[in-house]
Amino acid sequence: MKADFGFETKAIHAGARPEAVTGARVTPIFQTSSYVFDDAEAAASLFNLHNFGHIYSRLSNPTVAVLEERIAALEGGRAAVAAASGHAAQFLAFFTLLEPGDVFLASRNLYGGTLTQFGLSFKKLGWTCRFVDQSDPENFRRALTERCKAIFIESLANPGGIVGDLEAIAKIAQDAGIPLVVDNTLATPFLCRPMEWGADIICHSTTKFLAGHGNSLGGVVVESGRFNWANGKFPALAGPEPAYHGLDFFENFGDFAFTTKARAVALRDFGPALAPMNAFLTLTGIETLPLRMERHVANALAVARFLESQPKVAWVSYAGLDSSPYRAAAQKYLPRGAGAVFTFGLNGGYAAGIKLVESVRLFSHLANVGDTRSLILHPASTTHRQLTDEQRLAAGAGPEVVRLSVGLETAQDLIDDLAQALSAAE
Repeated sequence: MKADFGFETKAIHAGARPEAVTGARVTPIFQTSSYVFDDAEAAASLFNLHNFGHIYSRLSNPTVAVLEERIAALEGGRAAVAAASGHAAQFLAFFTLLEPGDVFLASRNLYGGTLTQFGLSFKKLGWTCRFVDQSDPENFRRALTERCKAIFIESLANPGGIVGDLEAIAKIAQDAGIPLVVDNTLATPFLCRPMEWGADIICHSTTKFLAGHGNSLGGVVVESGRFNWANGKFPALAGPEPAYHGLDFFENFGDFAFTTKARAVALRDFGPALAPMNAFLTLTGIETLPLRMERHVANALAVARFLESQPKVAWVSYAGLDSSPYRAAAQKYLPRGAGAVFTFGLNGGYAAGIKLVESVRLFSHLANVGDTRSLILHPASTTHRQLTDEQRLAAGAGPEVVRLSVGLETAQDLIDDLAQALSAAE
């Protein structure tokens, strides 16, 4: 569709068209494992990547393909490949980027599961992640080594609501000849467009705000199409691939080489395919993404302002507040609002945090964000409990920290629920 269509139009129409056989206007759920070939020659062309088409739903599926095209359009990217979860999407991205012995840099302000995936599980594959304090972008430059192949940050950090300097970090990655990978899950492309600031690859857990209703898992990797993979650092992308008889992905697929290889090798061989039903639910959610994000942001700001006024609350970390040290960065990179996930600290510490999450009535105490329903969590006892005390503090998940994902309910009802829970947590 036209590149100059508005965001709301793309959220509804990008990638989709009436189904050719029946005329169905809503994208159907193609609940099939495989697809009939026209003849042996056509089948061979598909397997050799000479022609595009569907072979087996571990590789591609018509419903999933619509979702991939829609998210790529919303992010301003060239192409995308979907996966079964956000963690699966990150794995596809780094498997496509890295060889054993390679290094990548990541902000230390990340979702706890990502810290564990990068710091422990990836290490078993021969990939080393070095965590960096992103408060000073130059820390990334100082941490660079010859084997470094990427920089990874979250546009809006989970759980702390920290907004990184995307433009400055992208320039450091560009100078080093490596891609900047940005997790844009909490911001969504409605609030933040990392590729406009120099990001090369974007990851999402579509489970969160894109799907938006807490009913489906998914992930996606989007490439900008602007990175030069033939700069000598990425022979796996700009060199012969033994799995396809020496095919050079960058030479053959150009500005969508990265996602093509992520699909044709990583997704094919490890198999974390997105289910068509989950793709359908995510497509349905994305249609209302702009409306939902506006309400999420308005509610989050009202709740954050209330919490900031409470004597039992030691601090509130929400970039939408005038008191936030990230306010200027949020105005630059998230002009429509600072998202709906943020943290605050209780004067009563760990015990008060536990009591608070056990005392809410309207908020749901669970490990997710991005739902229409408002959610609450104590990270130190859940998502970040596998980390050391030092790592939890660095990630913004200290013992007194409570995380909120503010939903679409009436804002005053959410404030009233937190007020009674704060009283119970004394």
